[in-house]
Amino acid sequence: MTSTSVAIRAIAPKGGPRRGRVKGASPWVYLFATILVAVCIGPVLYVIIGGFRTNAQITTDPSGFPSPWVVSNYTSVLGSSEFWVAMGNSTISAGFTTLGTVALGVMASYVIARYDFVGRGAMYSLFAAGLMFPITVAITPLYLLVRNLGLVNSLAGIILPQIAFALPTTIIILVPFLRAIPKELEEAASIDGASRLGFFWRMVIPLSLPGVITVGILCFVTTWNGYILPLFILNDTALFTLPLGVQNFASQYSVDTARVLAYTSLSMIPALIFFSLFEKRIVGGLTGAVKG
Repeated sequence: MTSTSVAIRAIAPKGGPRRGRVKGASPWVYLFATILVAVCIGPVLYVIIGGFRTNAQITTDPSGFPSPWVVSNYTSVLGSSEFWVAMGNSTISAGFTTLGTVALGVMASYVIARYDFVGRGAMYSLFAAGLMFPITVAITPLYLLVRNLGLVNSLAGIILPQIAFALPTTIIILVPFLRAIPKELEEAASIDGASRLGFFWRMVIPLSLPGVITVGILCFVTTWNGYILPLFILNDTALFTLPLGVQNFASQYSVDTARVLAYTSLSMIPALIFFSLFEKRIVGGLTGAVKG
């Protein structure tokens, strides 16, 4: 036996070359994935393409393509002040909710993850239990609370509750990130003269940035699409967010289906773009949270 054959036999896995092959996924897996993607994307494409059609086209052939393509529906929506007012309200609501959630979530997660005190486990369990109570369950007592605070029919009346309901998810994701930071790093920073607050700003925030970005994106998209809370709190059309703007626009132009589809498309496109741009950040942040 030559030295070459001996080397090949040493490198080759036991059981012959067939076991060394990387087995591809079953065609049924790709078929199921294709069907799932089609089910998820199909309604979105239908709404977007429907905005380029006329009402006559939709009535004649509801599932057909535009022939010809009409852009006047989108231009008329973009030319209305009602759309941009709702866009601005949604931006303010989602932006301030995200900032408040991230700021409070990072601080609370840091305390739970890095400090030993009585009731730490109970506090973490309390936030975890908050995941089991959706906002629809607490909408009636929440409305009474907001009314007693005098925040009905104001953006602050939806921003504060949105922060409260976004904190459980934020803390559950961030605690593993902060807990995974080595204590030796904190001890070294303390020896170098860094205070606890200085260590928090200079080391904790940069190291947990993937998790912070993840919770920020999730909070922004969830708030942008929020409907039930603004529906109960806001009555003035000048304060409507985009989900309420879609409902109000659909009620005003119920016979103009094409314009309603155009308005709906424009209202969801910012969230779709935002989510698509930071998709890898979300996956990476959630993976880090699981590993932590």
